[in-house]
Amino acid sequence: MADMGLRELERIRLILRGGSVIDWRRMHFQAHEEVDRFLRLCQLDTTRAEDEAWARVVLSDAVEYLRKTFNYRVADAVANPEKIHDLFLFASGVKGLPRHRRIACIVLKVMHVIQHIEGRDLLHRLACSEVELSRLVMDKVLGVAQLLQTKGLPVVEFAHSIKTRESLVTKLLAKRETVAAQIYDRTRFRIITRTQSDIVPVLYFLTQHLFPFNFVVPGQTENTLVSFKAVLAENPHLQQYAQHLHLDLDYEEREDKSRNVFSGSTYRALNFIVDVPLRMDAYLPAPEQDYRERKNRTVFTLVEFQIMDEETAQKNEEGQNAHKVYKHRQRRRVLRRLSRGLVIPKRQG
Repeated sequence: MADMGLRELERIRLILRGGSVIDWRRMHFQAHEEVDRFLRLCQLDTTRAEDEAWARVVLSDAVEYLRKTFNYRVADAVANPEKIHDLFLFASGVKGLPRHRRIACIVLKVMHVIQHIEGRDLLHRLACSEVELSRLVMDKVLGVAQLLQTKGLPVVEFAHSIKTRESLVTKLLAKRETVAAQIYDRTRFRIITRTQSDIVPVLYFLTQHLFPFNFVVPGQTENTLVSFKAVLAENPHLQQYAQHLHLDLDYEEREDKSRNVFSGSTYRALNFIVDVPLRMDAYLPAPEQDYRERKNRTVFTLVEFQIMDEETAQKNEEGQNAHKVYKHRQRRRVLRRLSRGLVIPKRQG
């Protein structure tokens, strides 16, 4: 926590409230090496010719979109930077002219969306089952879990689960919008820290080693555990950055905080969904034999992360918060919904 600054605060806040980088006004990268680490976390290694070429394609698409749709004047320095990394440095205001920061931010937002579209398109074209995809993401996440343990971070449990078919059917029937694509937590990881104050450092570690902060799915965070204001209050050295944040400190209090209707009233947790990027080289031709017109090699798969401290986890298994009680409330809602307006035969015997 002592090493955190404005950059870290913005990233943590984005996750805690389920925000979107599309609403940001600037980035916070300070050096080429930092951008490079971020790109590798996004599964892009620009020392590979194919990755550099693909990044340029996405950039070109974004510039064309802005020019064609809005007649936007994109400066040549941004439209064709010497290095892709420069885009992030422009957007952070540490390189280029002031006007380059504004347009670089806009270009990066469009690139962010295009990369997601391309990832989804590639996933639908590959001969890869959901079971295989779950295995790939599980291997990736558990590798970082091992790193957490090696580094000695205060994590007492790092467990994974995959929803059963029965659970998927029940959840879809319980939702108003019964669309299979809206099941975000097919694959879930539960992380228990030693104390509540350990949650933020562990969360930041994950954004540095597992998933880029910008791939957290907006609007899919349920946070009844960690208050952003409390993080600032408990770390006075961070309060100096409050006036420079994208959003004012009271923003969360004005947001509509819907919660899971099946959870107990005192249930506390931080749940969020991430579009975890995965390289699919094993399912694609070698770069030199790849004759596809669009040569993206990364897909995204949705993963839920649930984080809480040990004391909270214990309380969450007591009384009305217990998982079996949660499932009972959910099944009761489903049965009521299925039988509404119908005559249900009485049980035999």
